[in-house]
Amino acid sequence: MSVAESGASVVEIRISARPALIPTVRAVASDLAGRADFDLDAISDLRMAVDEACTTLVGLAASHGMLSCRFVLEPEQIEVVVSTPTPAPGAEVRTDSFGWRVLQTLADEVSTVHGVDGVPDALAIRLIKHAGATQ
Repeated sequence: MSVAESGASVVEIRISARPALIPTVRAVASDLAGRADFDLDAISDLRMAVDEACTTLVGLAASHGMLSCRFVLEPEQIEVVVSTPTPAPGAEVRTDSFGWRVLQTLADEVSTVHGVDGVPDALAIRLIKHAGATQ
C-alpha cells in the first residue's frame, strides 16, 4: 500500500549535512509529533531519536553532502527516515555503539537501510515512534 492509499501525510526536509543544522530537524520532529497529539514523553523521545540519527549520519556523510529527513505521519505513529549519500562504498552505521543503543531505547523500531532513493551508496536510519498515551 502506498503512502497516498494509507492516508498518511509526508513531510520531507533536506539540509546540508552539518551539525549546526541538526536542531532544525529536531524542531520539525517535535512540532510534527505535537500536532499529531503525541504525549510529552513521546515527543521528547522522538526529538532525541531524530537528533541521534542525524548526528550519526552527519558523521558518515560525504563532504558537502545533504541530509534528508522524511516524516510519514499516521494516526498512531510517525515513521522517520534520515538518509545521506556516503563518500565510500560499504560505509556502515555502527549498531554496536552507544548512540545505536540510545536509538533503540527512544524509538519503538529502528533499523538501517542501504541504497536509498536510487543512490546505491546512501545510508539511512529508519525509526518508528508510536504516539503512546494521549493526554
